[in-house]
Amino acid sequence: MTSVLHNDEQRKMEVEFLILADSAEAVGGKLYMLGGGWDVLTINAAFPAQHPFAIALGLSVPWNETNQRHNVSVEITSDDGQQAATMSGQLEVGRPPGIPLGQAQRVVIAMNGVLQAKKPGSFVIVAKVEGQEAKRVPFRIVAGPGVAAPASGS
Repeated sequence: MTSVLHNDEQRKMEVEFLILADSAEAVGGKLYMLGGGWDVLTINAAFPAQHPFAIALGLSVPWNETNQRHNVSVEITSDDGQQAATMSGQLEVGRPPGIPLGQAQRVVIAMNGVLQAKKPGSFVIVAKVEGQEAKRVPFRIVAGPGVAAPASGS
C-alpha cells in the first residue's frame, strides 16, 4: 500500500475536462448539462449582445491534496487579449469514510453566467489551479444569419 501513496505524493490536482454549455448544474457529484460541448456560439441578435452560457469543470484531486484548500479560477479572454470574464473560488475535498488508501477523487463544478459579446471573434477559456494554467479551450462567437457584425473599431 505504501507504493500507492509514494506514487501519489508527486501528483497535483488536475483539470480533467473543461466544457462549454448552454446550462450546467453539479448535484451530488454528477454533472448535468444542456447544450454541452460547443466551440462555436452563434449570436442571433445585434452586437453587443448578452448570451447565457455555462462552464463545466472536472477536477481530479489526488489523495495527497485532499483536506487542503485549493484556488481555482476560470478566465475568458478574446483573441486581442481583452479579458471578457473571470470566475474564481476555493475548494476543499475531504476523504470520505471507506475510500481506498491513495485513491484520487473527482470534483465537478458548474458555473453559469451571461456572456457579454461585444463582437464576433475568437476566445479562449483558461482554467487555472493555484494560479497555474491547467486547461485551455478555444471557442468562437459568430454572427447569425442576417445579423450584421459591428464595424471594426466598435
